[in-house]
Amino acid sequence: MSGHGAPTIDLTTLNHEETSQLKLAIVAASWHTQIMDGLLDGALRAAKDAGISEPTVLRVPGSFELPVAAARLAPHFDAVVALGVVIRGGTPHFDYVCQAATSGLTDVSVRTGVPVGFGVLTCDTEQQGLDRAGLPGSSEDKGHEAVTAALATALTLKQYPAA
Repeated sequence: MSGHGAPTIDLTTLNHEETSQLKLAIVAASWHTQIMDGLLDGALRAAKDAGISEPTVLRVPGSFELPVAAARLAPHFDAVVALGVVIRGGTPHFDYVCQAATSGLTDVSVRTGVPVGFGVLTCDTEQQGLDRAGLPGSSEDKGHEAVTAALATALTLKQYPAA
């Protein structure tokens, strides 16, 4: 079952003096509008729960473009969240895009020391994306989860400044 065993992090219980001072960027792909709208709404709700009233939101064409946008933004923010969805088709394109997005975003995070919340859905079907998009009737809210993870990590790392 997807989501089974996930940690529970309640942003409303965190110190809002700390979280509201964090600079957050959300980079969102544009493919699959309904799913992406749900992911972005969930991410914005999580930012609001943490006391961040105006995160920077940047839209890019697709999930393949997420790493370059995250790399450009990371030096200017305490946390970056990448939102996208890739749905398997009949060609290997799915595998290439998923691998590029995953390794690219991991590289941005490790290279810059800025947490990158991974909100990229890699689904076999559109229904799997809808189930995870935080829409009415969805079983999961991966946009909210990605922001929660990135902000919780940013708060943890604040006590260990980069050398």
